[in-house]
Amino acid sequence: MKRREFVTLLGGAAVAWPIAARAQQTTMPVIGFLSSYSSDAFAQYFLPAFHQGLNLAGYVEGQNVAVEYRWAGNEYERLTALAAELVRRQVSVITTGSASLAGLAAKAATTTIPIVFLMGGNPVELGLVASLNRPGGNLTGITTLNTEITPKRVEVLRDLVPTTTIMAVLVNPTNNPANVEIELRQAQAAARTLGLQTIQVLVASTERDLDNVFSTLIQQRAGGLVITADTLFSGKSAELATLASRHVKILRPRHAEVAR
Repeated sequence: MKRREFVTLLGGAAVAWPIAARAQQTTMPVIGFLSSYSSDAFAQYFLPAFHQGLNLAGYVEGQNVAVEYRWAGNEYERLTALAAELVRRQVSVITTGSASLAGLAAKAATTTIPIVFLMGGNPVELGLVASLNRPGGNLTGITTLNTEITPKRVEVLRDLVPTTTIMAVLVNPTNNPANVEIELRQAQAAARTLGLQTIQVLVASTERDLDNVFSTLIQQRAGGLVITADTLFSGKSAELATLASRHVKILRPRHAEVAR
């Protein structure tokens, strides 16, 4: 199933279960939308899919459902206060915008308001739910388990650049520290298996960091870059492609590649 279909399903899930359960409310139901990022990062892709999911469930924002948006704007320490605002607003359901920290903040804020999450990591390992088939509590959602395919990304990149001994991995440790720990462990294990000399870890927590990532990639003479699962990177796919195209030209004698 494609990522867009996952996000569309999230929109449907966010209303089909909790809002129906609170159908006795006489006022318009309210969805709380909690995100670690800015609205700009979601405008092109995630929000249209979210609204499509609402429409499939019979809801139109402003007509028969309201949405309270809370954007942390990459200031992750704000998530606790933003989640508390949504709880005080007495929203019908909280949906988190594809980030484990937002889900954890929502979980800490309430044990009664239903929470629907979307993420690429394992929600059991992250402490969001008890199990995949029986999540328990007031949380449910969708995971693409993108973190599980990090070793395959390293393997594919090695196949593309068989002569390289150095690769780099791009992570966002601020937003998903638990996911990053898992992905780096898997990437390093895969690198050892494939006989790579080293895996260089590159860090980006904001859009401003992305250009520096490729400058560092050149300095380290890495033969390829693995971009891990993170909403910041997904929302900036076009920018990453432009940066890769610009800098790979410099690295072309080493046959550098970028894998996502």
